[in-house]
Amino acid sequence: MKTLLKYALTASPFLYMMLVWIMSSNPDDAVIRFPDEGLDRFIKESLHLIEFAILYGLFVLALLANGKLGYTLNFTVALVAIFYGFVDEIHQSFVPYRSATMIDAAKDLIGVTVLFWIVNRTYFKNPDHAVARFMKRVERVFN
Repeated sequence: MKTLLKYALTASPFLYMMLVWIMSSNPDDAVIRFPDEGLDRFIKESLHLIEFAILYGLFVLALLANGKLGYTLNFTVALVAIFYGFVDEIHQSFVPYRSATMIDAAKDLIGVTVLFWIVNRTYFKNPDHAVARFMKRVERVFN
């Protein structure tokens, strides 16, 4: 069971990338549309702040599950998540009824950067922090 979960955590960032690609290939209201236009736009624009932070977080979990989370790989997967955010914006520019803006790319970058900062300030610099203890526990379960 532990091995299966380890494989699932390892595959999760790549499966999430596929999901992002599929969702970006559809109009923004293909899944849900809120009745209030302003609320709909606010929520969907706010999701940019977390969408690629989730991708980065999944990469971190995959590295933890494989006992490979070090500063260099952590920085690398943050760059991968940011780069994928830019690729997704370019992809959306070719999809009818979607838009690609630098503001959206900046929101993607900010989301990843905030979570990257949290991981660095806890896991690498403050091992007594609750987040770091949780991450160490995840790492110990699989290694």
